[in-house]
Amino acid sequence: MRPGQILVADHDGVYVIKMLGDVRLTLCISFDQFIDTMFSRDDFSEVMFDLSEAEAIDSTTLGLMAKIALQGREQRGITPVVYSTNESINRLLQTMGFHEIFTIVKDLEPPLEPAQPLPADTSEEYQVKEKVLEAHKILMGLNKENRETFRNLVKMLEER
Repeated sequence: MRPGQILVADHDGVYVIKMLGDVRLTLCISFDQFIDTMFSRDDFSEVMFDLSEAEAIDSTTLGLMAKIALQGREQRGITPVVYSTNESINRLLQTMGFHEIFTIVKDLEPPLEPAQPLPADTSEEYQVKEKVLEAHKILMGLNKENRETFRNLVKMLEER
């Protein structure tokens, strides 16, 4: 599996987030900073995830994706689109309840190609822990199965 990377692009307020390879929590701080920047922009109107080249996505990254969907609905009235052709990723999205907060498509015209990669994190351990905790709490809020799946992890992180 190739190392994960997140590429981003903005075209007149339409954001494309492309995930490549094995996307892990090593990108969580820079991804969360990007999310904050995206939502602070006045022209932000739409977001699309291109997962066509993602091989795996960890739960922290999934939690941050859910954060975008929930915050997008609340603040901007938008529903992000997820483009994924990988059946394994599609099953994961379905299991996490993403079909309720995203529009998931398997066929799409090639989107705007993201060119700017987010940097790998060099953050302090406590910053990463806080992002991991936040992401998993978001996932727990999506459905009962997620609450059960991540309950022990969240409890352990809160006790540390």
